[in-house]
Amino acid sequence: MAAALPLAVIAAMAGLPGTANALSTDVVISGVYGGGGNSGAVFKNDYIELANLSDNPVSVAGWSVQYASAAGVVFQTTALSGSIPAHGKYLVQQAQGAGGTVALPTPDATGTIPMSGTSGVVALSTSTVPLAGCGTACSTAPNVKDLIGYGATANVETLAAPGLSNTTADARSGAMIDTDNNAADFSSGVPKATNTAGTTVSAGDDPGDPGDPTPGPIRIHDIQGAGRISPIVGQNVTNVPGIVTAVRVTGSARGYWIQDPTVDADPLTSEGVFVFTGTTTPAVAIGDSVVASGRITEFRPATGSQSLTEIGGTVKTIKVSGGNALPTPVPVAFPDAYTKTGSLEAQPLEPNSYVLDWLEVHEGMRVTVAQDTRLVSPVNTEFAELWVTLKPNQNPTPRGGTVYKSYDDQNSGRLMILALNGAPAANVGSTLAAGTAGVVDYQSFGGYVVLATQLGTITEGGLKKQKVLPPKKAGDLSVATYNVENLAFTNPASKFAKLAQAVVTNLGSPDILALEEIQDNNGATNDGTVVADQTIAKFVAAIQAAGGPAYDSRSINPNNGTDGGEPGGNIRQVFLFNPARTTFVDRPGGDANTAVSVVRARPTSNQVSLSVSPGRIDPGSDAWGSSRKPLVGEFLFDGNKQLFVVANHFNSKGGDYPLSAAVQPPVRTSEVQRQKQATEVNEFIQDLSVKSAGRARAIVLGDLNDYQFSPSIQTLTGNGTVLKTLIDTLPADQRYSYVFDGNSQVLDHIAISPAIKGYSYGIVHINAEFSDQASDHDPQIVRILTGCDTDPLPTRCLPGSPVVDQ
Repeated sequence: MAAALPLAVIAAMAGLPGTANALSTDVVISGVYGGGGNSGAVFKNDYIELANLSDNPVSVAGWSVQYASAAGVVFQTTALSGSIPAHGKYLVQQAQGAGGTVALPTPDATGTIPMSGTSGVVALSTSTVPLAGCGTACSTAPNVKDLIGYGATANVETLAAPGLSNTTADARSGAMIDTDNNAADFSSGVPKATNTAGTTVSAGDDPGDPGDPTPGPIRIHDIQGAGRISPIVGQNVTNVPGIVTAVRVTGSARGYWIQDPTVDADPLTSEGVFVFTGTTTPAVAIGDSVVASGRITEFRPATGSQSLTEIGGTVKTIKVSGGNALPTPVPVAFPDAYTKTGSLEAQPLEPNSYVLDWLEVHEGMRVTVAQDTRLVSPVNTEFAELWVTLKPNQNPTPRGGTVYKSYDDQNSGRLMILALNGAPAANVGSTLAAGTAGVVDYQSFGGYVVLATQLGTITEGGLKKQKVLPPKKAGDLSVATYNVENLAFTNPASKFAKLAQAVVTNLGSPDILALEEIQDNNGATNDGTVVADQTIAKFVAAIQAAGGPAYDSRSINPNNGTDGGEPGGNIRQVFLFNPARTTFVDRPGGDANTAVSVVRARPTSNQVSLSVSPGRIDPGSDAWGSSRKPLVGEFLFDGNKQLFVVANHFNSKGGDYPLSAAVQPPVRTSEVQRQKQATEVNEFIQDLSVKSAGRARAIVLGDLNDYQFSPSIQTLTGNGTVLKTLIDTLPADQRYSYVFDGNSQVLDHIAISPAIKGYSYGIVHINAEFSDQASDHDPQIVRILTGCDTDPLPTRCLPGSPVVDQ
């Protein structure tokens, strides 16, 4: 399966001469052809095709395409103008020869360069100045956006693309991802050109002749081979036979799956494969017998992921017959272990030992879930996605999920299902009846997935949303944290009402509420707005309308575009507090750039305060680059007792490799920054503890974006010596606040300083396990119990008192 090259190979190529300085993530050269008008050519002209891989139009005004011969040092230029639409093409027509019978689509730019039909160099430059003096290293020259050297030339990105002929062009493979290796990125095939209007003309098109349906010599198991990467990747195949088992007709990765009903003798070779048609809707139906022609590619949908073997390039499909019986699906039967370690692509497949290997040898094939299974995620009705477990006794939660306990236990029974015909809403713990059938795919979200053409019946399990129990004494102070998932003033009133109802009904109107992901007043509109007073006021009003208190608030507006999250949203943490229950101690001077510190009342005093309140912890530190800075506030409660609260939202796990990564264990790149952030907060709490002689009551809470067993949390708490993480006081099967890829896991935390003696704590499960969500996070709450400052502690102050109904 896969896309470009194994990660190890790409890494090894990083040291080779001719590798470009940076990979192009928007505009790339997508095709070159130099045989136009030559003997045997169909097209009259040479051409250069560009592609925009991004979600936005890109202007190419002032840019140029440039051409040099294979050994040449002189580049000829063609100036570009206009723009390339998002995920669109741009066609540059070049010199016309004496032959050929078919004109290109209307070009977007026209030049007169006579390109070689065998070997040459094409560069895309953000300038019209001809390249000069770059020798055979023009890919790294100033202004060069992309470069392809084809045939017998040394002026390349890493290695040369295939040489051309009068009847073949080079086209960028698969999803057109740029790896700065021309040999890996391009394959030769039938010339096919597309302009910005989306008009495509192929030198192989002949509408009057459907072609010869005789199967070619290559079968699907030859394409898949006995490993993860196709043994014939980059080669063209003709008339590969199969029965259409599923069709994808939406998005930019359309296509269909075929399976050969004739199975070979090798259990390691899959008999199914995906035929990629890009944005073109395939004209096939399930049950059609077809032969497919194209180029074998390996598509890697995300950084670090495994890859999917495809028939791509210039695809030609010939229908032989329709209404055929589908191949019998294989029952899904997972072995005990999830994966081996190391580079999976470099190791033999062992489907009887490892789940990821079992899925790989069935890639593209029809499978069936032949047993009743339990949902371990809610159904995402927008995308018709759900996760089930095939191993019901594997790390179950009391509410029906599967808890993620360590990096070494990925929960090997999890299986993702995407229902191609939709799925009804259902919650964790519901039952999916036996009978789901579909093909095994691999995608960026979730990794391996069964694309279900038939979904078993789902029976709701009756899961209930939890509520906080009433306090036992009026002096108990409740403090909660809640990630409200990009709440903006521009959101519909229904979102505010749903969140507010949860605050009042499920959280019991906590005295202090630390919110994460409050956006500025115009949400994702990126116009420099940073204030969020309207967003906060709208939420406070919604809470009052739901029967809650008249909360007051404190927050600090971030600098524009510096704290990460949705572009334009300027998310931040916010304190809501009930002034009838607690007092916020305001100390002026706190802003986006001022660091809060702990101040002694006198040099030898143990009485401490904040230099500013609210304030931010060391906002100039690189630990907080493109991430939220902690918000610190000083409160008084229960007869002027002092409480310091630190609301956090550490950087996300974006960039980490998936659990199904091609190299195991997966790389967790985002952990580096969270370690720095944890160190900053730990040092602040240590300073508070030292200056107060250990008497300061402190709560550190929020969306820390990491597991209770992670190095980041151990750093934050000083391995339990500086702070106590309350998630660890719960039974192991109840430690979760979020559900991702079918794992019930921890991202949100509340930690307390040793000065807080009596407390009760719980996670309030109202979102993560349910299809109907106000947020994707579950809130959690701690009560500081009054009268718990004596030694020994009264019985009611001992940990273990439930705060949440079960």
